Amino acid sequence: MNNWLHSLPVVWMALVIFGVTYLVAAAIYAVVAMFAVGERTRSFKAISPAMLPPLCIIFGLFVAFTAAQVWGDNEQANVAVNREASALRSVVVFAASFPGEPEARVRALVRDYIEDAATQEWPAMARQAATLRITPRSLAEALQLTLAITPVSQGQQIAQREIAAALENALDARRQRIIISRSQVNWVKWSCLFVQAICALLAIALVHSDERLASAIALGIFASGVAACVLLIASHDRPFIGQMSVGPDPLLQAIPETGGAAKSDQNPSIPP
Repeated sequence: MNNWLHSLPVVWMALVIFGVTYLVAAAIYAVVAMFAVGERTRSFKAISPAMLPPLCIIFGLFVAFTAAQVWGDNEQANVAVNREASALRSVVVFAASFPGEPEARVRALVRDYIEDAATQEWPAMARQAATLRITPRSLAEALQLTLAITPVSQGQQIAQREIAAALENALDARRQRIIISRSQVNWVKWSCLFVQAICALLAIALVHSDERLASAIALGIFASGVAACVLLIASHDRPFIGQMSVGPDPLLQAIPETGGAAKSDQNPSIPP
């Protein structure tokens, strides 16, 4: 499906999907009603209603298999973003072991990286245009700065190792979310799902071809179920686009405060 549909609010997406599904059901109803005259009516009625359960079961299996991929992609996207935010927060915490210019520089680089990710990478991931060819400059500089520091105590040695590991973890999480941003239900799965739905709608119309009202009601009910399934999958199909997408909120919450750690003189001193 195209970006314009995925980027719609859920309400408008529902209107489009339900509208198209009802139009298809109405077209099937009209075609069957037009041909269901005379001898053809008896031929249509000769179709066994027993074929409806297998068709509906197969459609349900298609929905389940497709939804399993969508849920898995969204879960992996959430895990990657949360892991990235946690790693960046660890960098900020361990940077306090190097007070002064090193800490301020590391915090500034982390802040720049998060702002770039939220304002540039997220829109690019929504367009499936984010790339892994370029390493983020801010994280690369932060890693180089960390490795260039000469620790003067065992605590700083541990902090240096933890910062380097956390930066590598953040880079790996970024790679994962960019890879996941390119995941979607492919056209073959969508085509099979739609063909199976049309087959079931056509079978319902043929089985009820001699009862126009019953046919219309049955088609309307099944079409509503089809539209609901398509809406559920389409609204979650692309993890980083649309109203139900994974946002950069966990990263934004990890942005360090401007000016380094909180000043100790902000707290009132306790008189002796």
